[in-house]
Amino acid sequence: MTKGRSGSKKLGKGDEVTWSSHGNRVEGEVEKEITERTEAAGRTVDASPDDPQYQVRSEKSGRSAVHKPSALKKK
Repeated sequence: MTKGRSGSKKLGKGDEVTWSSHGNRVEGEVEKEITERTEAAGRTVDASPDDPQYQVRSEKSGRSAVHKPSALKKK
């Protein structure tokens, strides 16, 4: 794991991560890094190269979600 320009952790496609969703710990995989304002996982994501977000897919439900790097923990 490397550090990005803003000091946040840099994740890559295929990295296994965990995050909290509705009080539960969810495991999944990074699908892609988002570095521009776009539609993803059913919502508008306001990301930039200096403030990226990550689209992740839950192992259990198979659904996609988008999170900031600070919400994700690499397994």
